[in-house]
Amino acid sequence: MKISYNWLKQFLKIDWDAVKTGELLTDLGLEVEGIDLIESIKGSLQGVVVGEILSCEKHPNADKLSITMVNIGGEEPIQIVCGAPNVAAGQKVPVATVGTILYDEQEKSFKIKKGKIRGEVSFGMICAEDELGLGKGHDGILVLDDALTPGTPVADVFKIETDEVFEIGLTPNRADAMSHYGTARDLRAGLMQQGIKLELISPSVSNFHVDERKLKFDIEVENKELAPRYCGITITDLKVKESPEWIQNKLKALGLAPINNIVDITNYVLHELGQPLHAFDANKVNGNKILVKTLKAGTKFTTLDGVERELDVEDLMICDANSNPLCLAGVFGGEDSGVSNKTTSIFLESAYFNPVSIRKSAKRHALNTDASFRFERGVNPNFTKYALKRAALLISEITGGTIASDIIDLYPTKIIDFELFLSYENVERLIGEKLSNETIKKILASLEIKINSETEGGLGLIVPAYRVDVQREADIIEEILRVYGYNNIQFSHKLNTSIPFFDFSVVKIENIVGNQLNSLGFYEIMSNSLTKASYIEYSDNLNEENNVAMLNPLSNDLAVMRQSLLFSGLESISYNINRKNNLLKFFEFGKTYHKYDEKYEEFKHLALFVSGNRSKNTWTSTKKTSDFFYVKGVVKSLLERLGVVSIKTSPTKNDVFSEGVSLGLGKFKLADIGVVKKEILKHFGIKQEVVYVDLNWDNVLKISSNKGIKVKALPKFPSVKRDLSLLLDSSVTFEELYNLAFQTERKLLKEVDLFDVYEGNKLGANKKSYAVSFLLEDEQKTLNEKQIDKIMQKLQATFEKNLEATLR
Repeated sequence: MKISYNWLKQFLKIDWDAVKTGELLTDLGLEVEGIDLIESIKGSLQGVVVGEILSCEKHPNADKLSITMVNIGGEEPIQIVCGAPNVAAGQKVPVATVGTILYDEQEKSFKIKKGKIRGEVSFGMICAEDELGLGKGHDGILVLDDALTPGTPVADVFKIETDEVFEIGLTPNRADAMSHYGTARDLRAGLMQQGIKLELISPSVSNFHVDERKLKFDIEVENKELAPRYCGITITDLKVKESPEWIQNKLKALGLAPINNIVDITNYVLHELGQPLHAFDANKVNGNKILVKTLKAGTKFTTLDGVERELDVEDLMICDANSNPLCLAGVFGGEDSGVSNKTTSIFLESAYFNPVSIRKSAKRHALNTDASFRFERGVNPNFTKYALKRAALLISEITGGTIASDIIDLYPTKIIDFELFLSYENVERLIGEKLSNETIKKILASLEIKINSETEGGLGLIVPAYRVDVQREADIIEEILRVYGYNNIQFSHKLNTSIPFFDFSVVKIENIVGNQLNSLGFYEIMSNSLTKASYIEYSDNLNEENNVAMLNPLSNDLAVMRQSLLFSGLESISYNINRKNNLLKFFEFGKTYHKYDEKYEEFKHLALFVSGNRSKNTWTSTKKTSDFFYVKGVVKSLLERLGVVSIKTSPTKNDVFSEGVSLGLGKFKLADIGVVKKEILKHFGIKQEVVYVDLNWDNVLKISSNKGIKVKALPKFPSVKRDLSLLLDSSVTFEELYNLAFQTERKLLKEVDLFDVYEGNKLGANKKSYAVSFLLEDEQKTLNEKQIDKIMQKLQATFEKNLEATLR
């Protein structure tokens, strides 16, 4: 939020410099993130003075140039060569002296230097209005008033305004400070605590009156819960044109572009008092009637930005007598009812809308406006009519308009102030220091919190309705503390604390694994637990009914809690690939979140993401790409480091993989490892292979924590490993091959591993090659070649019959 210091001084006559004021605002909880110098004209025309042309003669070496002698208030006149056709002796003109820096329309600077022009020395420049930023004319030099004194700074002549603007990082709860008036009110409370008493000056509306009752509008609010208060007034005979310079300067200081006097005044009052307003062209409102209502779902409405939107049944709309939508209430105006240069009469709206309703509409239509920013946090319901009067007076004064109706104020159920009791004992307990009762009462008074009653133990208080963030006793104590000053609280140098029980073994194991991964070149990432609901479409293992959805999501990208760590990791992979980082090894400890009926569960995972080169390319090493088998080795080494051995490999059932395996031990599934499907990678703009590992960390911890030292006899008889290279249809999965192998040989076959996959044009269409290893072992005797060959022939025959496999 931007706050102009010049504007702030209209409410408080403070003479502090901006830095000191910014420090106090920060101490009050309105954190000043920066202070910017704003100039109505870049450079503020420093170095440009009024000059009087004493003489003007033709340049001896150029027909279109003149040599002038100019008095700029110094001891001697200076010579300036000028090419303007209208230059003449006796004129008062703006002179940019040597060393002056001027700026063009693109704010590119150029410095005035002493120089020679066609052999004649020139000590400055006589300026046209566009060269000074005072206009667009360049037909000749700018001629000033004859009454001006040579040497007078031109900035004083044209009243160039400079301002300092605070950039305040406003927290969402501080709706009361979303204006210059609200910030001044807080600043005044801070100054009072320092013994400086200043009057808070409010814009006067005492001279408000109806000029002539000649344009009556009716207002009907159908949904009073969504619009608790709605005010309106009509103004006729106005002229839409540019705003006065003082309003334009105020808006420009806040980074707002002036539009026209009507729109600028509504924006001015919004930033002045924090109350959004909206002006409708009265001639475009059918039936001279305003209906505040909701419309049926799917109704089309075109907003001021030219975008046609479909309305929701919960969107509150401002409509005409025929229920035609004119404005998305509290968010954005309509294209067909806005003020234009042809507007002569307006209906001016000021309202208090339900904050939740406005926030939902703004998020639903992806709109974030100055109005919605304030309405969704809660504006001051007692300023609704006051702000309307303030705007009506400004419009009448600036546009010459006539206030043509009484203010209609529909406020059936008044929003009352909030009452609560403040205990002195709780103030001391929460702050940690005893404040005097008088100090507490003084701070509360400065915050416009009224004391309704007082007892020995505390105060009965009335909190104004605009303080939507102060609803509990603890909130009151926080208000007292921030005004008193956090830095003023004395604290002991002795720290007393209790040490809770914490199972450090879990952290220790994570550190062991993290250190090992880091030594292998992996980087730890931390992703947001909130993600897109649409990601579940990429896997049949994920279900929409298991999503943990946010009730009021910040955006569609943060709508649900993740059911898998895969997609947030792929976002990181894509981000790095787009920035030419081709050595990607990431790991993340994180949780997944699931809803089962009415029960919510979360599970801890360790995810690994590997893509691109295995290591940096150097002159001593050859380029080697990370692949499935490299990653599988990394995972096995991690588990072995934790004492998890004798891991069994089986085909994965996770459908995010084109090829993959599961690692398990007994009844515990430990990990899924595989190559992510190209169809999924395509959604993230990833064209290279990505290997993903999903370790069930809860199961890993269970096994590793119960892992004692076990002793068993070494096998008495050697195991035998045999390999087959099989040519298969691309539709065949490793799971099918794995299951067939164990169905064929149940007794002596101990392990089946896939150690290579190849797909290429040389194999033929829709073909792939699997290299598979088979581990055979007999616990009673040594296997002979005859037994081994018989088993391998039986396996080969089974694969040929059931999978149409052939040996390569």
